[in-house]
Amino acid sequence: MSAVAVEEVTKQWGETRAVDGVSFTAAAGSLVVLLGPSGCGKSTTLRLIAGLEAASAGRIRIAGRDVTHLPPARRGIAMVFQSYALFPHLTVAENILFGLRVRKVPAAERRRRLAKVAGLLGLERLLERKPAQLSGGQQQRVALGRAIIAEAPVCLMDEPLSNLDAQLRHEMRREIRALQQKLGMTMLYVTHDQSEAMSMADQVILLRGGRIEQDAAPAALYDRPATAFAARFIGTPPMNILRSADAGVLLGIRPEDIVLAERGDVAARIGAIEYLGADSTVTCMLGGETVLARVQGRVGLPAGAAVRLSWPRERVHLFDAATGRRLDDTMSPPPAAAQELGERVAAAAGG
Repeated sequence: MSAVAVEEVTKQWGETRAVDGVSFTAAAGSLVVLLGPSGCGKSTTLRLIAGLEAASAGRIRIAGRDVTHLPPARRGIAMVFQSYALFPHLTVAENILFGLRVRKVPAAERRRRLAKVAGLLGLERLLERKPAQLSGGQQQRVALGRAIIAEAPVCLMDEPLSNLDAQLRHEMRREIRALQQKLGMTMLYVTHDQSEAMSMADQVILLRGGRIEQDAAPAALYDRPATAFAARFIGTPPMNILRSADAGVLLGIRPEDIVLAERGDVAARIGAIEYLGADSTVTCMLGGETVLARVQGRVGLPAGAAVRLSWPRERVHLFDAATGRRLDDTMSPPPAAAQELGERVAAAAGG
């Protein structure tokens, strides 16, 4: 049985559909990420599951129960908000225990749960402090503790790391993933950061314009994107998408699959180089086209230098130009497709 099932759910305000017929399931004990750009409907979807917004249509099930019209308190969920929402006048212990006190959980049980959660999150020495005395990462742990102590089977997280700096975000996403796996809870996690999604998730639901663009494991999103949008959203730098000589086809190749070689198939010129330490992003000019290549280490060539590019034929991706949908049924498109890409960009560059 799935822990969460969203069935054809729509949220509409007037003529605007923030969520448009969304359907997916989250397996028990999995971490599912709702990913997408601002305004795609990911936070609204989470709020619909939480009961903070009422669905205009569709059904939501949690642990097999239809909770579509139930209030949040009766849905068997915990939630962590982007703002942490800690009470400034309460101590760490009081913030964590607040929900249990409201539900009149016995004192002995509260103490047992608090000791367990504080140990899991490394908060034992901070229990008497106020939120103002904590760092951003410590405040985030308190917010996590308040959700975990409820011992709800499903935890919803709405961009919980967006207020932290890059290094702390990296550390916290590892901690959250390890905690989710240790406790065996089902977690639905909203983010616009593809790195969080790819490094944490068992399942990624990529949203665009209120609809699901692709629902897949992280590796499948990267290796076999269902649309040109998914192809460019997943990956850093984004996939190069070029229009074929056949105007109905888009051809894609990831920057990390492109090799700068003396005997490459395609002639180009270097437009710019961004050195990042372990690798470099090279902007290559092919006539009127721009193609990004991601190569290891430093590139010892100046802007304007002539280079040749090559890539494995099996790493070319094909998309319908009108719909953006993937065309090939396997990861090995016909060799002619890869050859056509080489010939077209070579012609554009005059090479």
